[in-house]
Amino acid sequence: MANLTNNVPEKDVQQVFDSIAGNYDKLNSIMSLGTHNKWRIAATDMIQGNPKDILDLCCGTADWSILLANKFQRAHVIGLDFSKEMLKLGQEKVDKTELDNIQLKQGDAMNLDYPDNTFDVITIGFGLRNVPDANQVLREIFRILKPGGQLLCLEAFKVETPVVKWGWKLYFNQIMPVMGKVFASHKNEYQYLDDSVNKFVSIKKLLRMYRDAGFINIRIKNLMMKSAAIHYGMKPKK
Repeated sequence: MANLTNNVPEKDVQQVFDSIAGNYDKLNSIMSLGTHNKWRIAATDMIQGNPKDILDLCCGTADWSILLANKFQRAHVIGLDFSKEMLKLGQEKVDKTELDNIQLKQGDAMNLDYPDNTFDVITIGFGLRNVPDANQVLREIFRILKPGGQLLCLEAFKVETPVVKWGWKLYFNQIMPVMGKVFASHKNEYQYLDDSVNKFVSIKKLLRMYRDAGFINIRIKNLMMKSAAIHYGMKPKK
């Protein structure tokens, strides 16, 4: 239990996302001050080459899956998430596009049902902090990436910069619970999302976790005064 990066039971986390699915996109906009779509674009631009097989892990309502399928139209993109309700909304978005290279599936990031060396690129946006053991997920990602495959993780982090720490803490601790109540009387669920950021590992710690999982050529792109970051890593080539 001490090794868990999220001590909230996985079933409870799944229930949180099922219950707030209808407001999730609004919530992302609030948490990122409207910049989360630009963050995904920045992360996507870090992908090298022309991948053929892409997995968007913890895809939520499929915004990143759709972005990837649009940019890499010769690739097969799979969006995977554990929340049926989030996937339903994601499928509605996919159906409104003309894309035929994207598929959404339900699955468990802790135990990925794919053979070794399957994907060229794996992305995970705002999902790593919600799994029980981020180290286990990183090991699973490493396993199913092809040699030379790339991992891009976009995640929110507790602000450590002294100049902005107070204001950010006020924003999350005071505004977020109120917004949760305004949206759908899901104050506890929104409080969980606040807690999941504050209790997750630091940007530097995640870099070390990448190394421990075996990734090389690791790069970090800090976003919005280090309230979020993109971690890039590569599986060594044979």
